[in-house]
Amino acid sequence: MRRKITALIALFTALSAPLLVAASDITDKLMTAGRNAGYGTAAGESGILTTIGLIINIALSVLGVVFLVLIVYAGYLWMTAGGDESNVEKAKQTIGRAVIGLVIVVCAYAIANFVVPQIYCASNPDATECSEDSLMMH
Repeated sequence: MRRKITALIALFTALSAPLLVAASDITDKLMTAGRNAGYGTAAGESGILTTIGLIINIALSVLGVVFLVLIVYAGYLWMTAGGDESNVEKAKQTIGRAVIGLVIVVCAYAIANFVVPQIYCASNPDATECSEDSLMMH
């Protein structure tokens, strides 16, 4: 049992790390956009843009963990069904719903990844990241 818990924690850590790294890019661009728009913060004080970036980071991380837990639960349910069709059907439905949820989360991240650079470039049009070609790649 202890090995299973250790393996689950290691898997969770490995799968959630990319979400944290990818979402931190959004936080940096939000901070730069806010500073360029004149919305600075006092020393030791966090602004609204930092808070929004933090919320995006936390939400993506939590939703990634929820997806992982649902997939592991459904897999366990399926493997221990022992021929019981109701448990197999419940596992299939859980996997299907978890995948739909993951697709929604990925789409939400894609939208945020598109909107944040647009806000950044609107507030800082002279930035090197704001050429027409680089905006098309986001």
